Amino acid sequence: MDIGDMRRDFESEGLDREALSDDPVQQFETWFSHAREAGILEPNAMSLATAGANSMPDLRTVLLKYFDERGFVFYTNYESRKAHEIAENPRAALLFPWIGLNRQVCIQGQVEKVSKTESLTYFASRPRGSQIGAWVSEQSKAITSRGLLEQKVAEMKRKFSKGEVPLPGFWGGYRVVPERIEFWQGRPSRLHDRFEYVRKGDDWLIQRLQP
Repeated sequence: MDIGDMRRDFESEGLDREALSDDPVQQFETWFSHAREAGILEPNAMSLATAGANSMPDLRTVLLKYFDERGFVFYTNYESRKAHEIAENPRAALLFPWIGLNRQVCIQGQVEKVSKTESLTYFASRPRGSQIGAWVSEQSKAITSRGLLEQKVAEMKRKFSKGEVPLPGFWGGYRVVPERIEFWQGRPSRLHDRFEYVRKGDDWLIQRLQP
């Protein structure tokens, strides 16, 4: 199928250096707020790229659950494919594709586990069904039928029928500590505005990139 003629021109305001914060996390917060206010569906959905020891890139969509000056946090099973890849190569890239605003943000950096306290705090805030699901799924491993998964759900519901669902020892958060963040604003004729922040010690080098 030839889809080469699928295209649209990006009609949006430009992006100038003077309009950017000196701090990329503050700039991300501003754009994230714009995405929420614009009604972007799940603005915290981000593509997470990892590569293990075999150097084969892997990609999936996960949800950002927290961010601050230390980095960008998501939660997962520590025995999943992504977790094994992070253990072998603790670096990752994130992409926020806010297409409705003609914007993208790309983040690259080192990956580290969050503290158990942070994981416990977030886990306690999840709906009970999601807490049960974390115990049930051996994430990324093969299973012969969905029926087996549903049986495990029933078993865990019985097991935790009284009291709170505890945090699984194999589940928790990762923080992507940014080393590079790029803000991309679509412009007409594919002459997009792109600015990247690159960490230099405690400071950030900011420069415009060609589209």
